[in-house]
Amino acid sequence: MIRNAAEVSGLGTILGIWAHPDDEAYLSGGLMALATDAGSRVVCATATRGELGTPDPALWPPQRLAAERTTELARCLHVLGVTEHHWLGHADGGCAAADEQRAVDELCALIEQIRPDTVLTFGPDGITGHPDHRTVSAWATAAFDRVAAPGARLLYAAIAERHVARWAWLDERFGVYLPGYPITAPADRMAVELDLDPRTAARKVRALAAQATQTAGLLTELGEDGYAAWVGQEWFVECPRPAIATRPAPPVAADLEETC
Repeated sequence: MIRNAAEVSGLGTILGIWAHPDDEAYLSGGLMALATDAGSRVVCATATRGELGTPDPALWPPQRLAAERTTELARCLHVLGVTEHHWLGHADGGCAAADEQRAVDELCALIEQIRPDTVLTFGPDGITGHPDHRTVSAWATAAFDRVAAPGARLLYAAIAERHVARWAWLDERFGVYLPGYPITAPADRMAVELDLDPRTAARKVRALAAQATQTAGLLTELGEDGYAAWVGQEWFVECPRPAIATRPAPPVAADLEETC
């Protein structure tokens, strides 16, 4: 199990595949910071610009919010030391309706270009249950299974039961998860379990603060120390590769829940 900065460097070249700006920082900001500090190559891909991610669409119409979140993500990745980013060009809230074959083909091309040793993405549950998250998980898994190099690892973001129990009040107040979520991962399945050191946790908070349209309310509610405690752990489980090199068709989320 990977628990510290020295072990993170063993992940080699990392490619994160996410749905919206801020997914990457919430779920892997500490890991990315530790990896870039170690000199590892870290690449981030984002499916949408998160143009629907606001409770106030009058203040933030989609075009304006997309532009703002584009800028915010650039600032966030700069804090984390990530210099390579790819937009995948899908509509926020519309990933499930996208051309699946085209989406998987595009990710295959990206994986073949980057040649990552490790791919990070959502598990089939999507952490929060968001349909875009679940769809991106299925795309990334299908592309990984098809073209990732032998020995490469696919890691799914996960949440530990102890974290959910500690922060249940926050979900009740802010609706972080859709009903029925999160689905916690058992301790014996964790491949990565990072308790971020204070310096790295503070850096992750700065990265998330750069995405103010999404994080300002929670930062105000919790304060920097409370927010750092909330985001100060990161977990991933490993999805083993199938016995054959390819699958007949890209899997849907339900299939992955059974196999991984």
